[in-house]
Amino acid sequence: MASLRNGQVNGHGHGSADLSDPNISSKRFSDIPSAIDIPVQGLDAEEAVEVNLEDALDDPTELCTLLENEGAARGFWMTISLAYAKQNKADYAIEMLNKGLGAMSKGAPKEKLSMLSCLCWLYLWKSREAPRVIPEGTLVSEARTKDFYLQASTATLNEASRINPSFPPLFLARGVLYLLRASLQPPSRNQGPGSQESERVDTLRQAAKCFEDALRVSGGKNMMAMLGKARAHFSLGKYAPALDAYQEVLGKMPGLVDPDPRIGVGCCFWQLGFKDDAKVAWERALELNPESRIANILLGLFYLSSSAHLPTNDPIFISHYKKAMTQYTQKAFKLDKDLPLTCATFGGYFLSRKSMPTVENLARKAIDHTDVNAIASDGWFLLARKEHYANDIARATDYYRKADEARGGGEKGYLPAKFGIAQLEILLNDVDGAKYRLEKIIQHSKNIEAMTLLGTLYADEFFSHQVAGHKEDKSTEQRKAIALLESVRVAWKDPKKHLIPDASVLLNLARLYEADSPDKSLQCLQQVEQMEIDEIPDEDRPEDDEDEVVMLAVLRSHLPPQLLNNMGCFQYQADRYDQARAMFQTALSACVKVAEKDESVDTDALVTTISYNLARTYEAQGMLEEAKKVYEGLLERHNDYVDANTRLAYVALRQDPTDTGPKGVSKLMQDESSNLEVRALYGWYLGKSKKRAANIAEDPEQRHYKHTLQHHDKHDRYALTGMGNLYLTTAREMRRDSDSDKEKRRKMYEKAVEFYDKALQLDPRNAYAAQGIGIALVEDRKEYGAAVQIFTKIRDTIKDASVLINLGHVFAELKQYTRAIENYEAALAKDRAEDPQILACLGRVWLLKAKQDKSIAAMSRSLEYSELALGIAKDQIHFKFNVAFVQTQAAQLIITLNENQRNLADVQAAAEGLDESIESLIEIANSKNPPYPKNDIQARADMGRNTMRRQLERAVQNQREYEEKNATKLRQARETREAEIKRREEEKREAEEAALEQKRRIAEERQKIHEKDRELAEKRAVDERRKEDAEYETDSETGEKRKIKRRAGGGKRKKKAEDGLESDDEAKASERRKGRGKSAASGTDAATSDEEGGAPKKRRKLARKGARKENKYKSSEIVVESDEEDAPTLANGAGEAADEAPPESAMQMDEEGSDEETVQQRPGRKIISRAIGSDSEDDDLSPIPTSPAGADEDGAKPGPLTGDGDEDTPMSDGAQNLGDGGNGSEEE
Repeated sequence: MASLRNGQVNGHGHGSADLSDPNISSKRFSDIPSAIDIPVQGLDAEEAVEVNLEDALDDPTELCTLLENEGAARGFWMTISLAYAKQNKADYAIEMLNKGLGAMSKGAPKEKLSMLSCLCWLYLWKSREAPRVIPEGTLVSEARTKDFYLQASTATLNEASRINPSFPPLFLARGVLYLLRASLQPPSRNQGPGSQESERVDTLRQAAKCFEDALRVSGGKNMMAMLGKARAHFSLGKYAPALDAYQEVLGKMPGLVDPDPRIGVGCCFWQLGFKDDAKVAWERALELNPESRIANILLGLFYLSSSAHLPTNDPIFISHYKKAMTQYTQKAFKLDKDLPLTCATFGGYFLSRKSMPTVENLARKAIDHTDVNAIASDGWFLLARKEHYANDIARATDYYRKADEARGGGEKGYLPAKFGIAQLEILLNDVDGAKYRLEKIIQHSKNIEAMTLLGTLYADEFFSHQVAGHKEDKSTEQRKAIALLESVRVAWKDPKKHLIPDASVLLNLARLYEADSPDKSLQCLQQVEQMEIDEIPDEDRPEDDEDEVVMLAVLRSHLPPQLLNNMGCFQYQADRYDQARAMFQTALSACVKVAEKDESVDTDALVTTISYNLARTYEAQGMLEEAKKVYEGLLERHNDYVDANTRLAYVALRQDPTDTGPKGVSKLMQDESSNLEVRALYGWYLGKSKKRAANIAEDPEQRHYKHTLQHHDKHDRYALTGMGNLYLTTAREMRRDSDSDKEKRRKMYEKAVEFYDKALQLDPRNAYAAQGIGIALVEDRKEYGAAVQIFTKIRDTIKDASVLINLGHVFAELKQYTRAIENYEAALAKDRAEDPQILACLGRVWLLKAKQDKSIAAMSRSLEYSELALGIAKDQIHFKFNVAFVQTQAAQLIITLNENQRNLADVQAAAEGLDESIESLIEIANSKNPPYPKNDIQARADMGRNTMRRQLERAVQNQREYEEKNATKLRQARETREAEIKRREEEKREAEEAALEQKRRIAEERQKIHEKDRELAEKRAVDERRKEDAEYETDSETGEKRKIKRRAGGGKRKKKAEDGLESDDEAKASERRKGRGKSAASGTDAATSDEEGGAPKKRRKLARKGARKENKYKSSEIVVESDEEDAPTLANGAGEAADEAPPESAMQMDEEGSDEETVQQRPGRKIISRAIGSDSEDDDLSPIPTSPAGADEDGAKPGPLTGDGDEDTPMSDGAQNLGDGGNGSEEE
């Protein structure tokens, strides 16, 4: 849809009105005279009472009495009534018309028709200005509402219709009446596919029908009816037909400004989505009528809509908003303070300024004076917001509902009003009702505000249960909150929506992701950080030439310290300690800046928390001295800070585990024995420093945990998990020789699982308790699959190598050695690179993998890890046994492998390793505490010394023989292969040389061709120069070259040229078609007679003539056969025939014969000859077509033809001189 119609924009160029006229104005009441003379009865005919209609008219009682007494005609009554209406005194006008109708009651009914029509229009006018509802404090009987005046106009219209129902003005009045009546009918609530807004839609359709009748009666000339039809279509939502109607009015009446169809054109464009076109139409309306209140307020709404999609700190937003309110809305309000649309718009502005009395006044005006339901809805919404701010929930709810119902209510309605009701329900703690209402809103429109509020409600419900520690599962609410808030987050990325990100949405998402997806939580906080950085004013930003890292740190110091602290915590959890430390340090700087900006802000709690987190980061990085200083600083300010005391004792225990550390932990336990964190630390210390007790009841760690559960907190999760660990360790070390031992061991495992299960009931996310259950499943029930699932789930939670080690154990039992190795190596990377236990486990798994795959390389890796473990713990005798055992197994593997699976070096290395293992086993057997019985170890050493050593010696001998034999085969194969490669290379070289030689020959041939072409080109250039010299001569006067003019001549050709050469025309003629032979019969007869009687003439080749002249024959080149005897006779005969024939016949003969003239080629070379006439000096060149010898059975051949069918012309001297130059008749 475009604003162009018939080649013009908004009616420009149509009609006879001059739109450039600055005095163009409304034609309303333009036919009311400035004064009127009322004739007086009984006086002279010329006497009358003059009434000035431009002065302020007062009470019309005297005028009515005068008109009644004088029996004035209806024209006087109507003119004076319209004069009152012109002065905006519609009540007086209605009074006069009613009295006039009473005065004319005895007259003809048709006399009253015009007055009734005028009265109906006045009632309709008053209806637009009357209030919609009865004002407060007004009696119902005295109220003059819109409905009252519509009823009065209906009665008046019915009375007029009884007089003459086909009176044309009544159709238009009835259509306007239906339009105004439809404006008081609210839209239907039903919005189904087949539903219709029956009452309102029917009323609007009746209005459209009335306007159609008015147009039909007027023959399509009533533009007011066309405007009414457009308004009816617009109210029905048919914006495209409405736009066509408005543009049709504009095309026929471009000077119409009251009412202005451009306003309707702009409204249609707006509804169709072409807002810029709407702006153009309204600007044109304002240009024609600067005092147009409607155009001003609509342009104000356009700029308000434009500013709504921009951030408030955008300069364009400020410009658009200022233009909307000060330039347009304020002017519209000054022009008409009761205009409903202006009042509703200004009411929103004063609501933002919290000027509630002004909001009340403007909202009431918008509700009372409008005949548009949407504007009334805006008025009710303003009142609802006002009461919402005043916390009058009951009245606010009522006004919100009225605003919703004014636009249809139900599923249709007014979305901001529905949203406001949901907010009020939250204030009334009716969260379920608010969620239900918001879900209904989201079902019909993906409103961002509704999705944000509903997502926040679900998030708050999840957080409250999380804090309260309820066991009820709220994961469904968590998922709903995440889905809604993520949808809002995605909507921000749509550039068409111009949405501004909300930090509260991101912070809620960060809390929702905190437990399950800490990386996503950190991303949300980083987005909030970027939003905060973007809002930093320019005066607080550093110079651009600074380092990027320094600049970012300076910018972060202006951010909220809480945000930086939370980001640092997530970095700490992700083991990114450098970033966490930098974030905590920046957060401390931010606290200082906050205190400088506002001294009333207490930042001590923030500083304390952030400092503690910084010290923990120092601990994780091994910077114990720095951490100790921070903890001591915290204790100087808060000596009762137990957490700092606890961490300080732990640092001391790590720095001095034998003296200062234990003393500090014991003292802390004495001072804070009731603190569960302190008791947990003390239990951990007992577990690390205690000696193994034969009876678990005598274990000090067990007694400590038991005391905690009995006297402090029976639900202490650390104590429960610690008890489970104790029972698990005890069960692992119990004997399993007899069935009773196995039963006792099983019960001990069950006891451990009970403690773990209790801890998990209290905290389902207790990963350490879950890991204990997994260990018990493996050791007691051999349920490796279930254990793998448990360990895999807790692997990302417990940042400790123990989980990876347990996974390695389980995978090794499942014979998945590759995955076991991966987990063991990952455990080594967790700051456990020198842990001999993990290295020993790796040696064991590589040994199992080597035996399974029969891999010497895997066996070497096993030996390597076993030696590393022994190197770290040299005093551990069992690590030495592991090395000896692996060496023995390596020798056994080598013995079992075939010769092609090993080499001599592997066998020799295995033999050396076997010797070392024998010595090690003897030493281990003689040690004090061997890991296995001494006899078993000694027997293993003896077997290696006797049996395995001999086997290895034979293996060495066999391997040497095999490799020598194999080496010979390999050498022969290598020589064969090298010879083959050499042969292929030689063939390739010869092929390349042959190709190069061929390229060289081709290049030489091309060079010869180029040289020959060059010679031919030079020869051709010489010939061209000769031709030019023959055709041009030098002017003796001017010295310029000019073309030689030829003289026309007649007669027979000369037998001899001046140089003494004969021109006997020896060229043969080509075979003619039968038609041409017939036309040239005379020439043929002459040639035959000459042949019979004449003597043979001397034959000779002719020289080429100078310049070849263009003629009408296909080719001027012929083949001359010098051995033909009859050529002179044929030439002469043909020449005589040509002389005797008239020009017309000659031309005809030329045209007929030209199609079959051909050039005969000989195999050797092509000889091109030109016939030279000898009869005159300046004869033209004439081609002589020849045919092959023996073409005619009788031997007669046609002679040469002249070039143009006329008589021969003599050749110039230049042509003769060219002929003297030599034999130029042959040419290759």
